[in-house]
Amino acid sequence: MPLVEVTMIEGRSAEQKSALIMQVTDAVERAIGAPRNAIRVAIRELPAEHWAIGGVSIAEIRAKDSGKKSTQ
Repeated sequence: MPLVEVTMIEGRSAEQKSALIMQVTDAVERAIGAPRNAIRVAIRELPAEHWAIGGVSIAEIRAKDSGKKSTQ
């Protein structure tokens, strides 16, 4: 039973997550021939404050980027 875990920053729509689940399932089925009903996909969503790049949270990066846009 394949289990695929996807970790991403929260904020995607239910439709986007559904499309992701379907396409990941399709890819696993094609790649290893697993039966669809045996494939599990788990999405783990993290708040932007809990994800960082180079010591700076995504929330801080987004806030900084939105500040740049409003001053341009």
